[in-house]
Amino acid sequence: MRELQDTFAEELVIISVHSAKFTTEKQTENIRQAAKRHHMTNPVVNDAEFKMWQQYAVRAWPTVVLIDPAGKVIATQAGEVHADELIPVIEDLIQEFDDAEMLNRDRIDVGVVVDNADDTMLRYPAKLLAVPLENKLFVADTGNHRILELALDAAQQSAQIVNIIGCGKAGLTDGSYAEACFDSPHGLALWEDTLFVADTENHALRKIDLETQTVTTIAGNGKKARGLAVPNLPPLEMSMRSPWAISVVQDGVLLIAMAGSHQIWAMLGDDQLGVFAGSGSEALHDAPRAEAAFNQPSDLVLHMGHLFVADAEASAIRLITLDENSHVGTLVGQGLFDWGDVDGIGNAVRLQHPTGLCAQSGMLYIADSFNHKIKTLDPRTGEVKTLIGDGNSGNADGMFSNARLYEPEGVDILDETLFIADTNNHVVRVANLATGVLHTLDIQA
Repeated sequence: MRELQDTFAEELVIISVHSAKFTTEKQTENIRQAAKRHHMTNPVVNDAEFKMWQQYAVRAWPTVVLIDPAGKVIATQAGEVHADELIPVIEDLIQEFDDAEMLNRDRIDVGVVVDNADDTMLRYPAKLLAVPLENKLFVADTGNHRILELALDAAQQSAQIVNIIGCGKAGLTDGSYAEACFDSPHGLALWEDTLFVADTENHALRKIDLETQTVTTIAGNGKKARGLAVPNLPPLEMSMRSPWAISVVQDGVLLIAMAGSHQIWAMLGDDQLGVFAGSGSEALHDAPRAEAAFNQPSDLVLHMGHLFVADAEASAIRLITLDENSHVGTLVGQGLFDWGDVDGIGNAVRLQHPTGLCAQSGMLYIADSFNHKIKTLDPRTGEVKTLIGDGNSGNADGMFSNARLYEPEGVDILDETLFIADTNNHVVRVANLATGVLHTLDIQA
């Protein structure tokens, strides 16, 4: 849509209609935050009751509808649409309606306020990574298109910025910390002196050499992949679809949550990249890993000899066994249209779009983003409990039961401390598991 908006700035008006699936997505303020997070500049309609969805006979997300200057629907297409498919169609329509003197190029001020300058240190932080022994924290400062390296104080009350990695503008550029550019980076993983980054909107994987302080692209050609076919190409020539999280296996082998293609990919060395699990269909389907299906996997954690997956769109937590007969199973979740906020055991549990996952001592910690909560899951019993939050969005420190978060997306744990990327509050929160108290990390430049 951005490419079409830029190409036809005088002729094309783009109006986004948000017909929400999840309950939280129906609230206008949450939609406004999502629009800002994705740097949208066009009007967005909150179609909370699916009235426009029904009027235009929409059946799938996403759907593109082309409307002529007289208000007549002239084309409808469901599924992902690429700009180069629509550009020649729109060019022909522009010529047709110019010839008929029906095209008005006068722009209408619809009152869209573009606010990209919140007075905060962070902007929509998505994922974070705590480093044992070094008392260090890496934060994907997603809305600012950069990675922050923080040194925590002994009490973990405050942190000092040690390095800013990235120029702060969206782009795909390698080089020094100041020269390099990212585009909405998310997942982080550390192996020795290398920090790996899921550079989501660049559809690329990057590596940061912490010794030389340089950034290098290791996979992805910067273009979004189409279809389910995965070509046998060198990693830097391959197209990917929205890598969202990374986990490192032994010897630097990477596992990647490829949210856009509903798969888990693997990268071995510098020259092997391909599908590890998932058929590419969007569904909650347990099976041997090549036949299984995921739903926008958004985080990964290796623990207890398994790979656990936050399967966001199905509001599920999945697991992949890593033995010779590797198989995908489901711990929590029922499918794409089953969600809620229910603690309990196994099939009784309901989450709402979980996006973050970490583990310690046999316990999983979940960023249950649309419920504005942190929950725990014992994979041995299937029991889920609310740890932090009351289910309402907000920004409040204090005892876990009284504290409030706003769509937290990422979590990581270090001993008795749980770090939380509190995304829509633009902060990092620190949860002391021993005292049951949450506070906001004070980040100093």
